[in-house]
Amino acid sequence: MRTRYFYGWNVVGATFVMAMVSFGLGFYGLAVYVATLQRLHGWSAAAVSAPVTVYYVAGALLTAVIGGMYDRLGPRAVVTAGSIAMAAGVAALGLVTQAWQLYPVFLVMSVGWGAMSGAAINIVLAPWWQRRRGLAVSIAFNGATLGGVIVVPALIALIAAVGFRRATVAAAIMALIVLCAVALGVMRRGPEELGLGPDGDAPATTVPRAAVVESRWRGDALRSWRFWSVSAPFALGLAAQVGVLTHLVALVTPVLGAGGAGRAVSTATAVAVLGRLATGLVVDRVNRRLVTCVTLAAQIAGVLLLARAASPGAVYVGCALFGVGVGNLTTLPGLILAVEWPRERFAALVGLVVGINQFTFAFGPSLVGVLRDRAGGYGAALLACAMLQAIAAVTILFGPRSAAKS
Repeated sequence: MRTRYFYGWNVVGATFVMAMVSFGLGFYGLAVYVATLQRLHGWSAAAVSAPVTVYYVAGALLTAVIGGMYDRLGPRAVVTAGSIAMAAGVAALGLVTQAWQLYPVFLVMSVGWGAMSGAAINIVLAPWWQRRRGLAVSIAFNGATLGGVIVVPALIALIAAVGFRRATVAAAIMALIVLCAVALGVMRRGPEELGLGPDGDAPATTVPRAAVVESRWRGDALRSWRFWSVSAPFALGLAAQVGVLTHLVALVTPVLGAGGAGRAVSTATAVAVLGRLATGLVVDRVNRRLVTCVTLAAQIAGVLLLARAASPGAVYVGCALFGVGVGNLTTLPGLILAVEWPRERFAALVGLVVGINQFTFAFGPSLVGVLRDRAGGYGAALLACAMLQAIAAVTILFGPRSAAKS
C-alpha cells in the first residue's frame, strides 16, 4: 500500500501560485487597467478594448503550440520566460500615454499569458495525475480564481496609494520574483524524474510522442464533432465571460464606487473558488457536460441581473452568480477532454482547445466595448453576452454518447 508523500502535490502548489499571479495580472487585472486608463486619459471603451483583443489573439496563437514548447523545454524554462514577458508588459502599462502604445505593450505581455494560462496549467499537471486529475486541476485553477480575489483589490488599493505607474512597476517586480521562484525551485517535467508514474504509482512504459503524430491528432480532432462539441461551447461561453470581466470594474463603479468595484470582483472570484472546489470534489463521478450546462445557466442569470441591477445588493448577487462560471469554464474543457480522448493526445488537444477558445474570447472585450459606446450603457452588451452563453449551454449537451478513451 502506497503511503509516502507524492511530489505531485508540490507541483499542484507551484501551479496554484503560477495561476494566481498570471491570472491576477494577465486576466482579472485587465479590468483594472481598462478602467484606470479610461479614467486617466478619457479614452473610450472601444479604444482600450481593441488592444485587449489583440492581446488575447496573440496569446491564443502561442497557446495553440504551447504543448510542444513544454515538451521540448520543460516547465521551468517556459514559465521563467513567460514571467519575464508578463512582468515587462505590466511595468510598461504605467508608461503608456497614447492609446496606440497599448498594442506593443499588450503584445509583450501576451507572451507571458500564453505561456501560463489555462493550457499551461493542464499541461504542467497532466504528467503527474491520472486518477485524481480532476481534483488536482481544480485545486490549481483555484489559484487562478484567487488572482481575482487578491490581486484585483490589491491593484486598486495600490493605484490609489502610489499612482498607476508605480503600482504597475511594483506588481511587475512581485510577479517576477514569485513566478521565477516556483518555476525554478519546484516545477519538474514529470514523475518519471523521480522514478514514479502518475499519482505516485509505479512507472509505466510510455512511447514518446512524435511531432508528426501530434500534428495528425490535431487534424483528426479538427474534423470531428466530438472535438468541436467541446471547443465551440466553451469558446462562446468564454467570449461572453471575458467580455463582461474586462469591463466589470467600469460596469459596477457607478453603483458601487471604486472600492466597491474591487469588492464586487472579489465576490465573483470568491464564489468561483467555492464553485470550482465543489466541482472538483464531484466532477470525477458525474457527467462533465451537464456540469458545464448548469454552470452556464447560473452565469446567464448573473449577467441578466447585472444588466438590470440598480442597487448595490443586486450588483453583488449578480456578481456572485456570474462568479459560478468564472471558475468552472476555464477548468472544465480540460476535464472533458481527459475523459473523452486518449491520454496520450491530451497535451496536444488541450493546447488546441484553449488556443481556439482564447482566439474567440479575444473579441469579447471589443464586443462589449463597442456595444457599450453605441448604446451609451452596458445593458445591450450584457444581453448579447447572455445570448452567447445560452447557445453554449445548449450546444455542450450535444456531445458524443459515450467517451472514446483508448
